[in-house]
Amino acid sequence: MWKDFKEFAFKGNVMDLAIAVVIGAAFSGIVTSLVTNIITPLVGILMNGVDLSGLKYTFGDAEILYGTFIQSILDFFVIAFSIFLFIRLAMKLKRKKEEEVVEEEVPKVSVQEELLIEIRDLLREQNEKRD
Repeated sequence: MWKDFKEFAFKGNVMDLAIAVVIGAAFSGIVTSLVTNIITPLVGILMNGVDLSGLKYTFGDAEILYGTFIQSILDFFVIAFSIFLFIRLAMKLKRKKEEEVVEEEVPKVSVQEELLIEIRDLLREQNEKRD
């Protein structure tokens, strides 16, 4: 089990991992700001200002803040959905860009080449009929 863990933990390029962590931390700030400043207020408006973080259960001197836990779960889903939408948009743009590149790379076939291709295909069909 330890061997499997070491292979998993140290697989890949350490530099790529370091860059991913730094970019992830920067992106985390953007997503947190998006959720805190834009999405959460909109959700609050839709829920008529309901704030779950104030829900708690008092048992003796201990307070169980289950509302904060529920609010954290909702925040997680909002953040996950926001990231999903962002990645989906980025992938659409990337695919569109790749399609443009592919269309540009297709060489135009001259009339002579088209005729040679047709002749080749006809000869191939004739040879297949003979066999």
